[in-house]
Amino acid sequence: MFKRIWAYIQQLFRSGAEAAMDPKIEVEAAISEAKRQDQALRNQAAKVIAHRTQLEQKLEKAADTAGQSREIAKQALMKAEESKAAGDTAAYEKWTRAAQAQALKMQAAENNLNGLREQYELAAAQADEAKKAVQLNASRVQELAAKRMELLGQLEQAKMQESVNKAMSSMTAALDQEAPSLASVEEKISRRMADAKAHAELRESTPEGAEAELREAISLAGADAKLEELRAELGLSE
Repeated sequence: MFKRIWAYIQQLFRSGAEAAMDPKIEVEAAISEAKRQDQALRNQAAKVIAHRTQLEQKLEKAADTAGQSREIAKQALMKAEESKAAGDTAAYEKWTRAAQAQALKMQAAENNLNGLREQYELAAAQADEAKKAVQLNASRVQELAAKRMELLGQLEQAKMQESVNKAMSSMTAALDQEAPSLASVEEKISRRMADAKAHAELRESTPEGAEAELREAISLAGADAKLEELRAELGLSE
């Protein structure tokens, strides 16, 4: 039970940490790690190629040694034959021993040469594989670099969209806040109009209201009379 709880806590922590990480930092970290691995691979490949180069040098040296021993052994044999033909037994034995020594040296050199050839074939194949691995990984790093540019571009676009979304949310919130205040103003105006109409209605139902209405009617009648008088002076008819 404790292990399950601990595993849950660890996963929760990892999820929280991943969510808190800056995507740009994650992209740069991935590229840096890819470059580090690429450099490590190049270093290992260089060691493999260097080993092949060293074997090439040893192979050439072993071949030279074997060739020299062969030539010296031939010369010794010719000297031994000349000594034998001349009846010089001591010289014959000397040159024969010299030829035998060179033959042993030549045999050792050829054995070493054969071993080096086997090693060189393996080293050459390994060097080719190392170079291919470096080339493939270099292509992968280039792809990652291109992907990095794409991801960073998408990240900038996402940030811009988030900024626009935030601005739009602020505008919506502001409009939502204005709506109740306008409704309140409208309610106040309606209430004042209702109050004014109520007062007017009450005024009309009182003696003072009736008197005011009568005065207004008399004033209108007087105004109409004045208009008729002006029309007569001007010779106008209705």
